[in-house]
Amino acid sequence: MRVLRVTTAVALFLGLVGLVAVADAQQCPKGKLRLYTSWPMQGAMLPEGTGMKNGVDLAVSEVNGVVAGFCLEIVSLDDASPQTGKWDGAVEAENANKAVGDPLAIVYIGTYNSGAAKVSIPITNRAHMAQVTPANTYPGLTKKRGAAPGEPEIYRPGGFVNYFRPIPADDIQGAVAAKWAKHLGVKKVFVLNDQELYGKGIADVFEATAKKIGLPVVANEGIDWKQPDQKPVLTKVRASGADLVYMGGVIETGAQVIIRQMKEVGLVAPRTRFMGPDGLLEEELLKGATCDAALGTEMRITFAGLPFEKMRGVGAKTYETYKTKYGKEPTSYALYAAEGGRVIVDAIRRAAPQIEKAKDVTEKREAVRKAIASTKNFEGINGKWSFDENGDVDYDTMSGFKIVKADGPVGCKFQFETILE
Repeated sequence: MRVLRVTTAVALFLGLVGLVAVADAQQCPKGKLRLYTSWPMQGAMLPEGTGMKNGVDLAVSEVNGVVAGFCLEIVSLDDASPQTGKWDGAVEAENANKAVGDPLAIVYIGTYNSGAAKVSIPITNRAHMAQVTPANTYPGLTKKRGAAPGEPEIYRPGGFVNYFRPIPADDIQGAVAAKWAKHLGVKKVFVLNDQELYGKGIADVFEATAKKIGLPVVANEGIDWKQPDQKPVLTKVRASGADLVYMGGVIETGAQVIIRQMKEVGLVAPRTRFMGPDGLLEEELLKGATCDAALGTEMRITFAGLPFEKMRGVGAKTYETYKTKYGKEPTSYALYAAEGGRVIVDAIRRAAPQIEKAKDVTEKREAVRKAIASTKNFEGINGKWSFDENGDVDYDTMSGFKIVKADGPVGCKFQFETILE
């Protein structure tokens, strides 16, 4: 009797497996395609990493995970080192190689850090795999303006564009930040940078624009962000008489310490204020810097795009959908991850006939890459846009945020102040 029951149970189980397989085949008659994501998913970046993951999940869920007969599967990877909690080039290379080595992988979504993108773009390029970022803004990844020698060609060993970003680059953001500083009445700036690709890049653009518009820059100094004490460089700031510290960096590279210690050494408004780029527009920065210090320096942050609450149309709907689905406010780049996911879904739909006819995985990836590159008049969260020949968007909307007091456990928040031009 026991043997009979076991046999019956096994038969039922195999029957259910068979039914699931048949259902999958019916739902996905053309098979499965995988979307790989790669950015930090630990340490200070965990909230933003999770937000971007949610954004991609949202885009795929909008089509119930199926596009033109293909089932979409998301593979989420972490490119941070377990030792540092920060992005790591070796880990990013491993992630990119894992993606291109998967015959079902069709697109690579990432990275968060521009320095990490330098590692993975050549790998995905050789594999004809499109790479879409929700957050990289260093200009040299796609264009010569604001780039180092040899950029961006060194990231394109295949001689074609496979890297796309649905957000404006830092050659725009760094410039509007300098103009905003002058508009705010700043007389002299001390520029700091974290010596990384994104931070140094946007700091250099800020400096160049400031000098062009007659705003004196007394220094553009790199910091050793691993040091817990930044008072030596702040002593230089104080001696310089600068009334603004502009820092190019992200939340993992020392900005919290700079802001906190600015208050400790008396570098607060109106004597000295603080400004930074979108890599600092994270609640984790406020926790680490403390609200007292952030408020004391009248911290202001620039951001590539509109603030969520000012979005209309697709953007407003996406904002509300995200909050309803996940029960929280989106992080800075969560909706841009959703935008990137939608661009990919749209491209796969348009490329479906070519994907079906493809002789191998390279041809499949090439079909999707070409479809993404040809994205025009896309109804996005900041309005209608198209990709240019470099894989950049053709809009340049920028926002300015100011730190203000707020109810809640943190005690302060970033509040939209103005549209920047």
